[in-house]
Amino acid sequence: MKYTIESERLIFRPWEKSDAPTLFNGWANNEEITKYLTWNPHKDIETTNYIIDKRIKEYEEKDRINFAIVLKEKNILIGSIDVVGYINNNPEIGYMLKKEYWNKGYMSEACLRVIKFLFSLGFKKIYIRAQVENIASNRVIKKCGGKFIECKEVERPLKHDKVMVNSYEITEI
Repeated sequence: MKYTIESERLIFRPWEKSDAPTLFNGWANNEEITKYLTWNPHKDIETTNYIIDKRIKEYEEKDRINFAIVLKEKNILIGSIDVVGYINNNPEIGYMLKKEYWNKGYMSEACLRVIKFLFSLGFKKIYIRAQVENIASNRVIKKCGGKFIECKEVERPLKHDKVMVNSYEITEI
């Protein structure tokens, strides 16, 4: 489904085809930013175009919620936050942010806003996972009310490895 919502400093809007160069150059091709994600950095803009086309098509599905994060002040794309799947019919969210916007509170603001939005749709729980070594992401999740569930090893098929991941659930904000 297509939604547009806002927070104090951010706009969460549907992806557009024209976002591909910013996505590719901003973070999708960056090994440092993608190291904790389930997918490898994009090697070329064609991969990014394919992903954006896929995201745009997913708006036809009622259970897919994908947002491009735009900084209101400058009207520039700085990240993304998505429902990446469902656990017991409750959404799991994932996110990423262009490095120059790290440690400025943007991702905490984004998570809180999207969590509030998902609760407004009637969901009772929100799940978020982060690799144990991803200290910043674990901190964001805790700031957003994430309650630790477990730490377990998970496989990342696209990266051909296994990593230790902390799982959290949020039942209120």
